[in-house]
Order: sequence, then structure tokens, then C-alpha cells
Amino acid sequence: MEKLRDLKVGALYMDMSTGKTRTGLELIKLRLDAGKVTHAIWLCPCNTAGKLPELLSEHVEGWEQYITVVGIESLSTSVRLNSALREIAKRERVFLVVDESTLVKNPQALRTKNITTLAELCPYRIILSGTPITKCEADLFAQWYILDWRILGYRSFWSFSANHLEYDEARPGRVRRVLNTDYLAEKIAPYTFEINRADCFELPPKEYRTSYFWMTSEQDEAYESASESLLQEVDELRPETIYRLFGALQAITSGFYLRFHGEHFERLNAFPDPLKNPRIQALLDVLDGLPAGEKAVINCKFTPEIEAILQVLNDREPGCAVPFYGAISPKQRSDNLFKFENHARYLVANKACSQYGLNLQYCHNMVFYNNDWDYATRVQAEDRLHRYGQTHPVRIVDILCNNTIDIAIQSCLSRKEGLLDRFKRDLNTTASKDTLRRMIHGVKG
Repeated sequence: MEKLRDLKVGALYMDMSTGKTRTGLELIKLRLDAGKVTHAIWLCPCNTAGKLPELLSEHVEGWEQYITVVGIESLSTSVRLNSALREIAKRERVFLVVDESTLVKNPQALRTKNITTLAELCPYRIILSGTPITKCEADLFAQWYILDWRILGYRSFWSFSANHLEYDEARPGRVRRVLNTDYLAEKIAPYTFEINRADCFELPPKEYRTSYFWMTSEQDEAYESASESLLQEVDELRPETIYRLFGALQAITSGFYLRFHGEHFERLNAFPDPLKNPRIQALLDVLDGLPAGEKAVINCKFTPEIEAILQVLNDREPGCAVPFYGAISPKQRSDNLFKFENHARYLVANKACSQYGLNLQYCHNMVFYNNDWDYATRVQAEDRLHRYGQTHPVRIVDILCNNTIDIAIQSCLSRKEGLLDRFKRDLNTTASKDTLRRMIHGVKG
């Protein structure tokens, strides 16, 4: 409050559970009491938008009279919603809050452009984030442009890039190095309050372990065939070829077979009886090894996996598992969270849906049924449990398929490195693709 009370714009770079929401509310109240603003628009992840009203009600009675809560992702597509928010900003003196501002880090994204247009109508603005940089300092440009372009001093991403980004000539669009970072830090420092959880309170430790399994012989054959075929098509200048390779191999290890349609493929269930899927068998072993009665969050990559796991778990113990993913309605997700907190043992979710806005500190176990290669969202998912109010060590279990790309993904996550970046690096530094073959088969060195 002391840092930002006299500023019209600012950034709260505060770890999860260190009070971003409360601080934002206090800043809004300060401006309301002084007559500087008459309304606030609070933009946050759609997953959070359903829970935020309950959180706001814990702090402020009658907040609905002067705060409008909107999901950031909705501003990508809804013309009506964008128009409605601009009308509010024209009619009222608005305090704009952009919560989890990394969702607007892409200056070319439609939602970033829409929020920038909205921000220009709002005299007071703050951004909130625990992880403001997920890839490199280029993430800062759009977030700070929304606050005020004069802080960094660049009217366009082109001018920002010219002064701070060195691109790889061999790989168009790939940032090789960020320059003059001291300048960026100096410019944002007067407007930024930053704190991490270690400065505020102690938490029990995270305890990691890994459960390995082997594919069936049919899966092995499919994996070998797909890896050799798709590896020949990998082109470092076409990232989509690398993503196709990753996605295909992960799908096979997770229990799908592939039907190719040109450059695209369709995932089809290889195990009509999910109990015969080796990855599900590994999951059951993990869950059976948990202390009796303890809850667990199970994070999955593919929606059909969620449905298969729910079938298996609820066949064993009716009502013990509930789903949490984007295809079900916000109300159903809210109902399922209530069930999970009160009587269900397992919340089966996709990571994209569970990384924002959930307070699950009453649970002590998280299982990553499989992983992607995004370290930042992985940590955010973990910290849904490992947050203020957690009184037990948090057990985190990764299920990995032996001798496959699972091992390479886990290795990259442990080094906080993107798997795509590693593949591109190896493609650029090796004459053959032997190194990539070793990575695909989980061989170190």
C-alpha cells in the first residue's frame, strides 16, 4: 500500500498466498474513498472468475456494487463483453485490475489488444502476478504497455525488440538473447512491489517421487514406428513438426493409437478396458500407496484420460472421484470442488484448468498422470496445494513411462527448461538425429 498508494499504475508481483487480492482491494478502496474512481473492473483467469466473488466476499461486504469481475480469456472472442466493459469505462471512472497478467503477455493476441484498448479508458490500473516472466523478459512488454507505455518508453513491440531482443538468424522469431535487462529493471522498479512466500511465512516441504511403468508390446511397436516416421519430418524452422512429434509420442504412452490424416493425427483409445492400460495401472498403484483416506488431485493432459480414470475409480468406489476440466460448466466445476472438499477423495483435472484460482490446501497429494513441458504452469498447479494454510508436507508423484519421451520431459522440468527449446538446440548442434533418438527413448547423454 505504501509503495503504490500515490501512483496511478503499478504491479504487484507477489507469490501465491501473499495477499495480492487483499492489496488490490485496499488500493481500490483508497481511490473510492478519495473520489478518484467510481468503479473497478477486475480481470482474472476464467477459472478464477467463478471463485473470486466468494473470496471478495470474505474481505468486503457489498463489493458487487462497485466491482465487475470478468474472465480474461472471454475478452478474446466476445464482442458484446468487450463493448460492455468499454461502456462501463466511459460511464464511470474505472480502476482496472489485470489479475494473472501473464495471460496478456503476447502483444499480438486479440485479448491483449482488447484489454489495452480498455485500459486506455481507465485512469487507474494495476497488474497482479506471481510469475510475471515465464519465458524471457519479452513477456514484460505487453503487461507494462497496458499500464502505461511511457514506463518502458516504447510505443511498439518492434521498438522494444530493437533495443532488447537478439533473434537467432537461423530460426526466425526465436529469441537468442535479451539485452539491456538492467534498463528494464530500473524502469519498472518505482512501480513494482515484489515479495515471495519465504519472506512472509514458512510452508511444509514438497516431497517428490516418481512411479515408472512399461508399455505393452503393441504400444512399443507403435511408439517405434511413430518416432522414426515423425522424426524424419522434424524441421527446426517449423515448430509445428516438433509439437506433432511430441504430441504423438505422448499420446501413445498414455494409451492411444494414432490415425494419421496428412500432417494431422487422430487419437483413438487403444484400451477399451481402461484397467488394461499400463499408465492407469501405475496410477492405481500410486493411489493405493497413499495413507488411508487421504485426498489427491490427479492432473491429466488429455480429456479422454480424465473420463477413463473417473470410470475406473468410481467403479472401485462409487462417488470417490469428480472431474474438473474445461468441458464441464463453471457451476458443475464449483459443485465438484465442494464434493472434493467434503467427501470425494479424488479430483481428476487437466492442468490448464487447475493451475489458476484453486485453494486446495486441505489436500496433501498431487499426481501428475502425465506432463507437458511448461515449467511455469507445472509450478502453479503444484502450488494450488502448497500454499498458505497447508499444514502437511505435500507429496507430488510423477508417473513416467520407461525409455520414452516422458523421461526427457521430466529432465527438462527439473532443469526449468522447455523441451521444445532443448530439441531445437540439439537440432542446431548435431549433424545427425541420433541425439534426438536418444532423447525420445529416455537415454541420457
